[in-house]
Amino acid sequence: MKDNRNGGTNLSGEAKHWKPPENGREGPPESPEKEKIDTIYRVATEWAQRMEKSRISEYLELLHSPWRLIWLNVLSGTARGVGIAIGFTFFAATIIYVLQVLGALNLPIIGDYIADIVRIVQHQLELNTY
Repeated sequence: MKDNRNGGTNLSGEAKHWKPPENGREGPPESPEKEKIDTIYRVATEWAQRMEKSRISEYLELLHSPWRLIWLNVLSGTARGVGIAIGFTFFAATIIYVLQVLGALNLPIIGDYIADIVRIVQHQLELNTY
């Protein structure tokens, strides 16, 4: 029979290996340096995952090709402008429709005010035929 402290084997003669604790409490205590290294590793891994999620590499590639960057900005600006124009058209049409309905109700003070606004808008639309 060999001594476990000196030979590193147990009663059956097999090599003894340390296994990680199942509940996190057992096992040899970690040194403060090991804990610091583990913490740094965890933080670095977290940062790397966040950078991958933010697609920073694609952004850096885009910065190295200025013509592609300009083209993408032209396309996005055009799409944004068309979207704003369509959205404002629907919004303005809805407001004019609501004002016409309110004007048809013949409310005493509000009806006259809304009727004036509708007349002005319709007059401007008739003048500006594009």
